[in-house]
Amino acid sequence: MRKLPRVLVVEDEPSIAELIAVNLRHNGFAPIVVFDAEAAQRELDAVLPDVILLDWMLPGRSGVQLARAWRLDDRTKAVPIIMLTARAEESDKVQGLDAGADDYITKPFSTQELLARIRAVLRRRAPESVPDTVQAGALVLDAVAHRLTWEGRELKIGPTEFRLLHFLMKHPERVHSRTTLLDRIWGDHVFIEERTVDVHIKRLREALGPAAVMIETVRGAGYRFSPRALASEADARSA
Repeated sequence: MRKLPRVLVVEDEPSIAELIAVNLRHNGFAPIVVFDAEAAQRELDAVLPDVILLDWMLPGRSGVQLARAWRLDDRTKAVPIIMLTARAEESDKVQGLDAGADDYITKPFSTQELLARIRAVLRRRAPESVPDTVQAGALVLDAVAHRLTWEGRELKIGPTEFRLLHFLMKHPERVHSRTTLLDRIWGDHVFIEERTVDVHIKRLREALGPAAVMIETVRGAGYRFSPRALASEADARSA
């Protein structure tokens, strides 16, 4: 029997939580509903869900605080988070994405939009199934094992950042616009804003550490993966 994707719904309004849960059950998901941060943490400690729907305004710790904490924990770092909130300002969206959310939905939202976004983050969670290894100097990405190493040391990286880096490494020294990256990495980019790319590039650079210099910003155009940038920096240090 096929295992239904588990969706942890963290929402303090019972009527909204129940409406979401009913729609999830009717569309092939297994919802687990909790109403506060403490209960959400207990559920995560017991069994990891496939995706989290996280309300911003919660009693006790806010959804933003929870997302930030879960992204710092190796066990929960890769679980996709969709933030649910009535806060629709761009600055709020950026804050939610910066905290670690993979997507952001403002209330009120349609059931079809919510389901489409859940399916999209679940597709993106799976590693790209291309049987190859890409290397740039000491940076090695193994697509089959879903492993990234720098100088032999494994780096912790989220699934979206992994797919983003894989695409950039397979197409080095080329400038890719945010629109192109949305189309190639996210696919269902009708729901995703271009600012999301910037947030994931920021996370990718943080994960890469010294290798982050190879991710170049090309003003007004997009991003480029350039192994030559690392060589240039090494030459500058040795000069």
